[in-house]
Amino acid sequence: MASVVGTFTIDPRARQAAAKRRTRGEGATAWAFVSPSVLIILGLSIVPVVWSLLLSFQANDLVSPSRWVGLANYQALKADPAFKAAVEHTLVYTALYVPLSVVGGLGIALMLDRQIRFISIYRTLVFVPFVVSAAAQGVLFSFVLDPEFGAANSVLHKLGLPAQGFFSDPGQALYLLVAISLWSGTGFCVIVYLAALQGVPGELVEAARIDGAGRASVLRHVVLPTLTPVTVFLVLFQTINALQVFDLVFVTTKGGPLGSTTVIVYFIWEKAFKTFTAGYSAAAAYALAVALLLAGLLLQLYQRRRAAR
Repeated sequence: MASVVGTFTIDPRARQAAAKRRTRGEGATAWAFVSPSVLIILGLSIVPVVWSLLLSFQANDLVSPSRWVGLANYQALKADPAFKAAVEHTLVYTALYVPLSVVGGLGIALMLDRQIRFISIYRTLVFVPFVVSAAAQGVLFSFVLDPEFGAANSVLHKLGLPAQGFFSDPGQALYLLVAISLWSGTGFCVIVYLAALQGVPGELVEAARIDGAGRASVLRHVVLPTLTPVTVFLVLFQTINALQVFDLVFVTTKGGPLGSTTVIVYFIWEKAFKTFTAGYSAAAAYALAVALLLAGLLLQLYQRRRAAR
């Protein structure tokens, strides 16, 4: 029913229609602002993902016209010893880096979670290596660990110890990469754990201590259960980083010596831009993507089961 204001009659239906027009106008204005970002996201993420998926079913050298080969690239991956070696190296790297960085980060965070003199400086020094790029780390340690002119062998010589091959030794190179990654990546775990430790309920800790629990019991039964969601996040985050390691390998060893540090992402890059087998490289990339997806799903299932208990 229309209402009368002075000498004017206001129709509720007209008011609703005006509100709808105003809402549509605001929506059109909003889309006009966000559409450039949406187009950039589509152009730089979704389109390459779809294109690389189609590429994995083709024989393509990035120059001549591609040829559809179906699942031939994926079948070739199964029989490729170089791909199997890259998977093995990546798994070894991941199996060492992830638990050591998470456990080491937790241990250092527990030591730094106290009010002592110069604690801010100690926390900063632990975190600084994380902000150094992997390329800079690679250049630095390539000089330090140079078998002939590096500072490491010079120190070993002064200590009366034999010189080491470091990155030129197939038995040492991969483990050195793990050590360098721990030097830089553990700082991220430390900062995350330090933030999480601030959220541990103090009343629970005090109650456990009143009941006679020692430091180890408080850590096991109060602190660690509280930190479980953070630990799951860090394990997933570090696993994804480990499976995608590339820049450190590229700067230091380039997959050598004798292929001992060829990891999956370096294998993908090598096949795409050195041997120009882009379709085969895309198939390897999607094999890695499936592995990352499975790792994420497994950790999510584990977290849900723990939460359901």
